[in-house]
Amino acid sequence: MSSQGQRLTPLEMLATLVSFDTESSKSNLPLIEFVESYLQSWNVPYIRVPNAAGDKAALYATVGPQDRGGIVLSGHTDVVPVAGQAWTSDPFTLRVADGRAYGRGAVDMKAFDALALALIPEFQAANLKTPIHIMLSYDEETTCLGVIDTIRRLGRDLPLPKAAFVGEPTMLEVVDAHKSVVTFSTTVHGHEAHSSKPYLGASAVMTAAEMIGELNRIADEMMERGDISGRFDPPYTTVHVGVIEGGTARNIISKICAFQWEFRGLPSLDPQEIPNRLDRFAQDVAIKRLNRFGDFGRIETTLEVAVPGLAPEPGSVAEVLALRLAGRNHTQTVPFGTEAGHYQAAGIPTIVCGPGSINQAHQADEYISLEQFEAGAAFMRRLAAICAAS
Repeated sequence: MSSQGQRLTPLEMLATLVSFDTESSKSNLPLIEFVESYLQSWNVPYIRVPNAAGDKAALYATVGPQDRGGIVLSGHTDVVPVAGQAWTSDPFTLRVADGRAYGRGAVDMKAFDALALALIPEFQAANLKTPIHIMLSYDEETTCLGVIDTIRRLGRDLPLPKAAFVGEPTMLEVVDAHKSVVTFSTTVHGHEAHSSKPYLGASAVMTAAEMIGELNRIADEMMERGDISGRFDPPYTTVHVGVIEGGTARNIISKICAFQWEFRGLPSLDPQEIPNRLDRFAQDVAIKRLNRFGDFGRIETTLEVAVPGLAPEPGSVAEVLALRLAGRNHTQTVPFGTEAGHYQAAGIPTIVCGPGSINQAHQADEYISLEQFEAGAAFMRRLAAICAAS
């Protein structure tokens, strides 16, 4: 392979990445195959890490020395759906107008991906002493699990990085903490009977209501505990039930009732506390009431998604370096979840920092300002200069 590959400007790279429809329900392999071809043209070594089904893959590339860990630039390739949104133009064709670049994923977060890839020739020319790793993952918008299999290899058959920068849009503010996002589905199985004779059945709906009441009590307690750091909005762990469905008719004791719920926990929260408390309530109170007239029912709770929080690590390599690169003197928090907690759990100092605003994500005519896009490029060029010096 020639060491001189295809040169794409950052904006051309963004247009190419946006052109791939990588909604989380679809395969990202066409995008990954394009990136692999691009990396090959520049002689950049990489690994592909497929999911179990083989229809999606993460990619991990290294520019610079291969025998040591460096700085990870971590971005996801999947995007949220466009269905039902009133776009002014084709969401998968980048449109540049009025100082903005419009397209699905333009800010969340193909801009960060595009910058890392387009600047590879500059990274190579810098003769890096500390490598820059580029991680492209999948399923961040749904489960945040697309990075897991690759992260498990770091420190094993791949060098453990010194730090990770997750490039979610933060207006290049340095974020050192965010809440966890953990979601569940609870199903109550009862027994149908005529509502005039409740002793012949077991009401799934009424039992589910008791379970939800307990979640309300837990939510109130979490609010009272508050946030000692005072950095989060809202300043406490939140508990929320978003969907409930059950019953057949007003005069039939309900057989099934299911509800979907979540908590968004402060970094200090034990992730097992809330589900364990609900399970104890189910066993000590709810199931006994459900089955007071006979062994009719059961209650099942299934964990669906668990995105770990990101806890502050004052003075970490990631924080110090990111503050220097971004020209900031303090860190911030964000209300949304990211893949950052997975890196931190693997012992890699991690921050969240990327160009653009989350306020423009997940909506029609999603965009990143060209000013922020250019600022993101400057951030990465400064990183290359530091990695070349040490």
